[in-house]
Amino acid sequence: MTNSLVGKVALVTGGSRGIGAAIARKLAGAGANVAITYVNSRSKADEVLADIESTGRRGLAVQADSAVSADVERAVRSVAETFGKIDILVNNAGIFPYGPVEHVTEDEFDRTMAIHAKAVFVAVQTAVPYMGEGGRIISIGSCLVERVPGPGYSLYSMSKSALTGLTKGLARDLGPLGITVNVIHPGPIDTDMNPADGEGAEAEKSLTAVGHYGTTDDIASMALHLAGQTGRFITGASFAVDGGYVV
Repeated sequence: MTNSLVGKVALVTGGSRGIGAAIARKLAGAGANVAITYVNSRSKADEVLADIESTGRRGLAVQADSAVSADVERAVRSVAETFGKIDILVNNAGIFPYGPVEHVTEDEFDRTMAIHAKAVFVAVQTAVPYMGEGGRIISIGSCLVERVPGPGYSLYSMSKSALTGLTKGLARDLGPLGITVNVIHPGPIDTDMNPADGEGAEAEKSLTAVGHYGTTDDIASMALHLAGQTGRFITGASFAVDGGYVV
């Protein structure tokens, strides 16, 4: 298996549902022991944990709010203490603020930037001492970084755009340690947060070249590519997995 992750340890933030859960399952299926973080739903986290353990791998679910730096640090250290190391860090936790820029509150601004940018920085800073040669850092961005099709996305697009600059800088900082850093920008993906049959879905589909939503497995497959041996010479890069949303 080209991308076997046997013996590897992965942490996926926001891994109890949607894209994060799909990535957690995909990495476990490739042989990794996988930890996830969740905010509120322990039951959903337990479902993902059961799927991870059904592959014969070890799993761990840690309650942590990515808006709180202390929670992020605690989660990373808990994973490292449990498994002895961290090989793969997937920064997936996210929210979707939407609305006119003039209505954005300072609290909403701070929480969005804390989850989408600061939490990634803190997680990387905390995880790197537990990573070695071959470490992988993967962040989940958004197609709205490069194409904003209408009003109401300013805060979200700005917060996700921060990941591109952070990824490029970290690639330079961590390359000498043998650690790669990349970001995936999903397009419309069928999840609870953005269902393919939901309100506004037809408009979203029309913005893609392929005319339909993607699946969480589309994103998970790219994450596996970057996490495995096939990703060893890829760093500082951004990958659009968006059905041609930004074409």
